[in-house]
Amino acid sequence: MDDIKYLSITELNRIIKMKFDASSFFNKVFIKGEISNFKVQMPSGHCYFTIKDENSRISAVMFKGTALKVGNNFKDGDMVNAIGKISIYEASGSYQIYIESMELSGSGDLYKKFLELKDKLYKEGLFDTEKKKPIPKFPKRIGVVTASTGAAIRDIITTINRRYPLCEVVLFPSLVQGVGAKDDIVKKIEAANNYGNIDTLIVGRGGGSIEDLWAYNEEVVARAIYNSKIPIISAVGHEIDFTIADYVADKRAATPTAAAEMAVPNILDISQNIDSIQNRCTNVILSIIDNYRILLNKIKTSNILINPINMYNIKLQILNMNKLKLSNTFNELLTDKKVELFKLKNSYVITNPKIIYDKYINQIDNNINKLELLNPLNALKRGYGIVKKDNKCIESITNVEINDKISIRLKDGSIKAEVINKEEV
Repeated sequence: MDDIKYLSITELNRIIKMKFDASSFFNKVFIKGEISNFKVQMPSGHCYFTIKDENSRISAVMFKGTALKVGNNFKDGDMVNAIGKISIYEASGSYQIYIESMELSGSGDLYKKFLELKDKLYKEGLFDTEKKKPIPKFPKRIGVVTASTGAAIRDIITTINRRYPLCEVVLFPSLVQGVGAKDDIVKKIEAANNYGNIDTLIVGRGGGSIEDLWAYNEEVVARAIYNSKIPIISAVGHEIDFTIADYVADKRAATPTAAAEMAVPNILDISQNIDSIQNRCTNVILSIIDNYRILLNKIKTSNILINPINMYNIKLQILNMNKLKLSNTFNELLTDKKVELFKLKNSYVITNPKIIYDKYINQIDNNINKLELLNPLNALKRGYGIVKKDNKCIESITNVEINDKISIRLKDGSIKAEVINKEEV
């Protein structure tokens, strides 16, 4: 056994790499497939991505020199035709293709499905801003739908405990990729809604390729997020990765850590805010106390408190002035009335009332005499008469005819007569 030579991992990977490099087949390989997880490394300018088909994938590297020739504006979902060399990366022992040439051949099926579903749900209104629920500012319990192991849940719990330790975190462990992941995510969202007293729900996972994140591009997951009664923050992938779940969720976070920061306030900020409010309240109260202290000092030093008898004297003086004014007014009024009474007592009417009586008797006699003069019966005493026909006074001979019956009123009676002749005067 002592003659057996054990190879180090580095030696083994180097031998395999030499085998690949020595093979004419692997020196120039023509492949076609769909790009995913395309990234340009800065500042080097090298491009790292994956080329895949329905069943397999291969890592790809395109160095800056090649990228300057063919371009680096490729995106996930692009279908490409590529030419390159297959070799081993000794550090990891993984094989990859080093791209020498690459061109577009069309869009990939997954990306087409993504765009089609995005357009469909957009038209249905699942992305509408006005339908999104607000995230509670001070939650008591946060639900998380993600894998029970991995960096995502650790980052979320660590962030929440650091920022807002008053909040409880409830994990609803779910598959995040592969067969059955979409249905498990939907099931756990529903379980969180039925759990009770969950204020906010974080749904997500760490980053990955478009295939890894595809469960969050499924329609059933999108509708489960939309129908959730609990506000949902999506935390799928890294900052550059967008899924359908991000568009439907009430809020979208670039990473699980960012989702946790969005879900809870910072207790240090709250404490500082409380201190600030307390200081402002204290200052306001102290200001009010100072104002009242100044007012109290003014009252204490006021003349009325220093010498209260002055106020009594002032009021007494006003009272005496009013009494004097009232007395003078009364005396003036009494004097006026005495003068009027004196004039009345010395008037002619009061001293000789018979003169007034005789005056009015004479006026009555004169009026009677005037009426007597106007009395038509007095004319009868002087031999005149009143001639009537049919109880109507006759003023002219034209009012009677021959043989008319008439009556003549004299001072002591009436005469019935008949007209036998008329003569004009």
